[in-house]
Amino acid sequence: MPPTVSLPSSMDPATVNLVQIRLASIRETEGVAIPLAIESGSRAWGFPSPDSDYDYRFVFVRPVEHYLSPWPRRDVIETPIEGDLDVNGWELGKAIRLLMKGNAVIIEWLTSPIAYGVDEVFRRSFLNLAEQVADRNLVARHYLHLGFAQRNRRLAARASIPLKAIFYTVRPAAALRWLRQRPGESVAPMRFQTLIEECAPPADVVCVLDDLLARKAETRELGEAPLPEPIARFIDEEFRAGEEAFPKRPSRAGAQEQERAEAFFRATVDHVWSSSGGTTASGTPQSSSALALSDSAR
Repeated sequence: MPPTVSLPSSMDPATVNLVQIRLASIRETEGVAIPLAIESGSRAWGFPSPDSDYDYRFVFVRPVEHYLSPWPRRDVIETPIEGDLDVNGWELGKAIRLLMKGNAVIIEWLTSPIAYGVDEVFRRSFLNLAEQVADRNLVARHYLHLGFAQRNRRLAARASIPLKAIFYTVRPAAALRWLRQRPGESVAPMRFQTLIEECAPPADVVCVLDDLLARKAETRELGEAPLPEPIARFIDEEFRAGEEAFPKRPSRAGAQEQERAEAFFRATVDHVWSSSGGTTASGTPQSSSALALSDSAR
């Protein structure tokens, strides 16, 4: 099955082409497989400006022999920022470890609606793993810390704040609300509009956000203004509720979750290299390796 490519027509074709060139160069120079290549940031969240940067993110998998060496390779690949293009990625093991620690970034990458090239077997299986092993309390704490940082850094002077900063603070507040409303869930929607629709904040909050979204889509800068009272009330209430609902405590991930993560890791290495014609860790044919990847996260 060819990788999924899903790019909105609003994206600059020249920049998209540059991303694909950079992707091919990384594969060749680093010798890695890239089963997930997506857009993150405001474009994927659903509130871009006409001049928003391109935040290209990917997960890469090294060849089997690299994982059998006593000298581990780097678990990140970073490239210089070029104009409005920011490109970097995480190695599969790093992505799994961060997931187990409650880092919601990899969850958002896996649910990004903008795909430069995504192996859907990999994405589905990784999401299945996230639903099984992610500690939702730690995921919520991730959003809580992110929200506090954004509020304290950008919304402290409430009489005059950069209006675009509202989105970056409301998003973690809405994610906390969504998680509180769904005790069995760990994966909140990445797209801002979907998140707001599903967590159903008060009508006056939705009204302010709808107005700001429409304006942000048409202008490079929203300017500064006092923080709207419905927004201030919403973020303060959701952060307080989040602190109560998701207290600080150690991870509940145990041996079973770690075993599932290890099985997923091994199956993924087999899958991506059998799919690309390389050598797998187990020597299984491509169809068996792909099936193992799907089964490992059940």
